[in-house]
Amino acid sequence: MKTLITFTVAMIMLFFAGVKANSGEEYNKAVLGHVVQSTVNGTGVDVNKLMEQELQRVGHLYAIQMISIFQKYLPTILDGALADMRLKADKEYKCALLKGSKIEDDCK
Repeated sequence: MKTLITFTVAMIMLFFAGVKANSGEEYNKAVLGHVVQSTVNGTGVDVNKLMEQELQRVGHLYAIQMISIFQKYLPTILDGALADMRLKADKEYKCALLKGSKIEDDCK
């Protein structure tokens, strides 16, 4: 059963090797080599701790990627938000001007 878990962790690490190609490749090889060597030597590896650390590492990599994406598209996001705020402010102002008149456009 332990061998199956170790094999599964190794396969997951190989899968995540494609997440970060160059600098992460050496890291993945080193960790995978350590897991295989520990299994062969019979010392074993704390698979739960290893999986937790790998998931934290992958989460960190994706967080860094998301920050760069936000940085790239932030001007467009802000322009859209500002346009939406202007439309809401214009509608409130129009409704304030039409308050008490017989014209009830879309203000309710």
